[in-house]
Amino acid sequence: MNPRARDLDILIGQMQPGPLNAITDVPGVRVGHSNVRGRSSSGRDICTGVTLIEPRPGSTSQQPCFAGVHVLNGNGDATGLEWIREAGLLTSPIAFTNTHSLGVVRDALIVLDREQQPDDGRLYWNMPVVLETFDGLLNDINGFHVKPEHVAEALNGAADGPVVEGAVGGGSGMICHEFKGGIGTASRRLSAAQGGWTVGAIVQANHGIRSELRVDGYPVGRYMEQKDSPFLRAALPHPGMGSIVVCLATDAPLLPHQCTRLAQRASLGLARTGGGNEDHSGDIFIAFATGNDHVPPAAYEAKRAATCDGLRMVNNDHISELFLAATEAVEEAIINALLASDSSEGNGHSVPGLDGQTLLAALKKSGWPGSRPA
Repeated sequence: MNPRARDLDILIGQMQPGPLNAITDVPGVRVGHSNVRGRSSSGRDICTGVTLIEPRPGSTSQQPCFAGVHVLNGNGDATGLEWIREAGLLTSPIAFTNTHSLGVVRDALIVLDREQQPDDGRLYWNMPVVLETFDGLLNDINGFHVKPEHVAEALNGAADGPVVEGAVGGGSGMICHEFKGGIGTASRRLSAAQGGWTVGAIVQANHGIRSELRVDGYPVGRYMEQKDSPFLRAALPHPGMGSIVVCLATDAPLLPHQCTRLAQRASLGLARTGGGNEDHSGDIFIAFATGNDHVPPAAYEAKRAATCDGLRMVNNDHISELFLAATEAVEEAIINALLASDSSEGNGHSVPGLDGQTLLAALKKSGWPGSRPA
C-alpha cells in the first residue's frame, strides 16, 4: 500500500483528522467500489468503474438527509442536482463514474432502490445523484463497459472503515495534474468546544496541470518540470482537460442552505492544490449533513406528511470551523489520491504515478521545511 500524505509527515492544514482520515469517519457513511478492467473486442484497454457513497445504511430515499451543491466550473455533467437545489434533500446514494456511463449508473440506482421499497401500490420516484469525470485516455470510454451489475457490486460492497484510494472504482482511469489520479479521501474532526463534529471528503481527481500542483502551499509542480525531472519524458495530450468531483459529508446538523455553503468550500481545497483554473474542467461538488436524524421522505400521499418538523441547525456563528474542515479535507484528499495511484498505461498512453519520495524531493526543492508537530 502506498503511503498517504500523513505517512510522509506532510501535515496539511491546522485541524486534526478523524481516526481513519476518511469520509467514513462520519458515522453511518459507507463507501463501495466496483472495478471494470480488461480489453474490448476492438483491442482497446478497459480501465473504469463505479464508486458509491451511502449517507446512511439502507434506502436513502426513505431516510433522506439535507444536502447542497455547488458548481465551480460546469464543463461536466451530473444527475439529480436540480431536486437538491429545489428541496435540499438527498434521496439516493452518490455515485462517481466515467462521463459516458452516467446514464446507466443512474438507471441502475433507480432499480436497486426500487427493490428495497414495499410493494403496496404507492407511487414511486427517485432521481439519483451521479457525478462523472472523463477517463477516455486510459479507458475505452465509448465501449460503455460499466453495467448495472457493477453498480450493484459497489452498493453491496459499501462499508465503513478504511477507504481504498487511487486507481479504484470510478477513479480507475483518471489523471490528476498529469500524474495518475483517482479516488482520495480525508477528514477533519472539530474539537468538543467547536461542536465535536466531523467533516469528511472523497474526491474523484481527474484535473489539473503539473506545473500548477501545490502541496501544503509549496509549488512542487514547477520543480517537476525542470530539465532533470523524469516526468518531462511522459507528456500527455490535452493537459488540464479533465475534471474533479467532490462529495463532502458531515454529522453536524446543517440545513440545506448551510450544506450549499459547505459545498462551496471544496473550491478552496481545490485551489490550495493548484486546481480550478481550467475551462475544460467540470468541477462539481455536493455536501450532505446527517445531523438531523428524522428528515421525512418525500410524501407519496398528503396524509403521510406532518405539517411541521422539529429540526436543529448549527448557529452561523459556529459554522466557520466546518468550512475550514471542508477546505482542509478536500485539499488532503486530492494529495492522497495522487499518492495512492501507481503509474499506468492504456491505449497508447503512459501516465506516471507520483511516489512519496519524488514528492518529498520536490517539496524540499520548493523550500518546504519538513514535518512539523501534529
